[in-house]
Amino acid sequence: MDFQVVVLAGGVSIKLLPLVSKDLPNALLPVANRPLLSYTLDLLELSNLKDLIVVVEGRDAALQVRSWISGAYADRLQVEVAAVPEDVGTAGAIRAISHHLTAKDILVVSGDLVSDVPLGAVAATHRRHDAVVTAMLCSAPVSGPSESGSSGGKDKTKKSGRYDLIGLDPTKQFLIHIATGTEVGKDLRIQKSILRAVGQIEIRADLMDAHLYAFKRSVLQEVLDQKAMFQSLKHDVLPYLVRCQLKSEFLLNGIPQAEDNGNEKVISQSNQQMISQILANASEPTFHLRYALGLNGCPSVRRTHKCCVYIAGSSKYCTRLNSIQAYSDINRDVIGEASHLSGYSFSAHNNIIDPSADLGAKTTVGPHCMLGEGSQMGDKCSVKRSVIGRHCRIGANVKVVNSIIMNHVTIGDSCSIQGSVICSNVQLQERAVLKDCQVGAGFVVTAGSECKGEVLAKK
Repeated sequence: MDFQVVVLAGGVSIKLLPLVSKDLPNALLPVANRPLLSYTLDLLELSNLKDLIVVVEGRDAALQVRSWISGAYADRLQVEVAAVPEDVGTAGAIRAISHHLTAKDILVVSGDLVSDVPLGAVAATHRRHDAVVTAMLCSAPVSGPSESGSSGGKDKTKKSGRYDLIGLDPTKQFLIHIATGTEVGKDLRIQKSILRAVGQIEIRADLMDAHLYAFKRSVLQEVLDQKAMFQSLKHDVLPYLVRCQLKSEFLLNGIPQAEDNGNEKVISQSNQQMISQILANASEPTFHLRYALGLNGCPSVRRTHKCCVYIAGSSKYCTRLNSIQAYSDINRDVIGEASHLSGYSFSAHNNIIDPSADLGAKTTVGPHCMLGEGSQMGDKCSVKRSVIGRHCRIGANVKVVNSIIMNHVTIGDSCSIQGSVICSNVQLQERAVLKDCQVGAGFVVTAGSECKGEVLAKK
């Protein structure tokens, strides 16, 4: 497809400390012993989208990502890695590399997306409607462990997080409203022009903006040029395009339309209620068609652009690694119910144990577990629903449950690790007990320590 692809790979996210650092940017954070960015690149390759610009915040992080990509994807993808300043935001990142954008349509993909949704379907939806933007929506993920024991967070119950409020037209093809973050708790505001044109709006709180967008390049660049203060594609650019969706000299009833300032309050209700204002002709195909034709059915001179959505099927996997809880969840999923994303072959016991790994006597590695290359485990160890990285040294009588252990970790005898994330080159001395902890790279946990819900990292 002749889409130009931009992957926004971020830099070193504060939300992911102490898992990430200047030596391990977000893009290279291991998920089931593979760099996070590899899941996005594999999805693009599978969709035959092989000409990419990967945007990384910070020069050092960009050098690391460029080095890894040149080795892992040298013969598979054409990748240009572009460094942008830190903390410029997603809109700022696109603005910084806009001189590289030349195609009619741009596909912008978040580098923290782990998904199996076919991107060709998103691109086809965008082209079919000749949209200015098409946003991919998916079911909001359910966070937390799927069996006893926590998964890197204090909340043990499975529940949906706080996500977006999304307004769709009756055909579920067009994005009418989106509220995120602090806006979610406020009264709902819908432009009168939109409400009159669409007739009926369905408000959804069970869908997540996947941070994957197809943009008409000319419109995106015009907005970024004119709105220098816009920093975020999701929080600034997308709501602006949605608000400006219908621009004309006259409304459907011929009354002059006021200039949109985004503040026109039309309706105020509880966020959980459905907004419904049904017009007599609401059953017509799309509100854009009705708007373009005008009341008498004749083509009008009104200017309009389309903000579309592609809603992924409920059977598809789609989530973003944007928190420590999400990191634990995705690791568990990729070696569990979404194992097809891992790229590994599973054993008859439904786990992944590298042939070079060494297990002691009476040591058990349960289903939905992973043990990386060159790692050694002593006698009478137990591993349940966990990922263990490469070249780890684990003593005897060690229990690991619902945890992620990265590379080159040393664990002494009789340690217990539950619901925790342990970064590379950590040392756990004998009899250490960790529950719901994150341990930064290179940290030493002293013998006999008992830690619960703590972040342990070098200062």
